[in-house]
Amino acid sequence: MNPAPFCVCKQEDPMTEITRVPLQPIAKGSLTKMWLGVLAAVAVAGGIAWAAMPAQVRVQTLVAGEGPSPTIADVAMVKIKGTLRNGKVFQPEAQGPLEVAGVIPGFTKALLQMQKGGKYHIEIPAALGYGDKPQGEAGEIPANSDLFFDIELIDFKSRAEIEQQQAMMRQIQQMQAQQKQGGRGAPPPGAEGPGMPEGAMPEGAGPQGPGPAQ
Repeated sequence: MNPAPFCVCKQEDPMTEITRVPLQPIAKGSLTKMWLGVLAAVAVAGGIAWAAMPAQVRVQTLVAGEGPSPTIADVAMVKIKGTLRNGKVFQPEAQGPLEVAGVIPGFTKALLQMQKGGKYHIEIPAALGYGDKPQGEAGEIPANSDLFFDIELIDFKSRAEIEQQQAMMRQIQQMQAQQKQGGRGAPPPGAEGPGMPEGAMPEGAGPQGPGPAQ
């Protein structure tokens, strides 16, 4: 079965429908720590301090895509599957739209490196995922869990493009509804009856005459 086209239809809140455990950013107080990584200074001989490198997202390309990559302002249509390090699936394979800026930092970093049509395996360290916050009603994602995703980037569009297409879709639907309403009172072909004699148009009547009965 071919992937569904990029959805521009009206939805209640499509951004929260794709994952059982929503890929939402954690509290702002922990977000700064995630972006900067954990800098650990240790004392060694001579009093020299060493800092750990910030956490990094690993993106492995399985099938190369084509064209530009999404930007932070885009909405991506993806197919994803998420697992923990022990292989436990916390996100069964699903397809849907995600705002690039509306997911956990590690997922955003990965999306910015992808291309349309590409398939990828990504590893997100806990510091760029949910940190020490367990996720899910049953704790599907324990605290301090590294996350692993298989992702296919099906398409991406800017929010402005999506809103423009939604507006066009609404206009088409309104026009179709008006045509259906107008067609209910229109007489069948040939049933208009004899035309009005020349010069018999009432004074003040427009050239088109009255419309069909509502």
